[in-house]
Amino acid sequence: MSDSAAAGVPESVRRRGRITGSPIAEWSFPADPGAVRTARSRVREALADWGLDGTADMAVLLVSELVTNSLRYASGPIGLRMVQLGAGGLLIEVSDPLPDPPRERDAAPDDEGGRGLQLVACSARRWGTQRGKCGKTVWFELSAGG
Repeated sequence: MSDSAAAGVPESVRRRGRITGSPIAEWSFPADPGAVRTARSRVREALADWGLDGTADMAVLLVSELVTNSLRYASGPIGLRMVQLGAGGLLIEVSDPLPDPPRERDAAPDDEGGRGLQLVACSARRWGTQRGKCGKTVWFELSAGG
């Protein structure tokens, strides 16, 4: 996942799967349509474990958009990583093997797609993309209150 977000995090707390009581949770999903539903479920479960239920609806919505984008354009596994930040923040990263960064576009009123990154940009307190060794990561931050 993102090298900058992982900096300073001890390896002992960077594990796979939902970790009760840990500030980090990570998953990897195959590039198939069921990944979106599974990602939403994992995010909701982890946030409930962390006592951040108030953030769940927005986090699930934005994760759903980014995982759907990864499914649409990439053919490899999709990574999802959540990190509790200091001062009540939450960092969420969605990674895939496609190196090209996503582009925001202006969707026409009748377009069925093209609003995912706009939604992330409007809803997150910060967001961005980062190219990695094997693809890219799209990340966003939310306040713990949503």
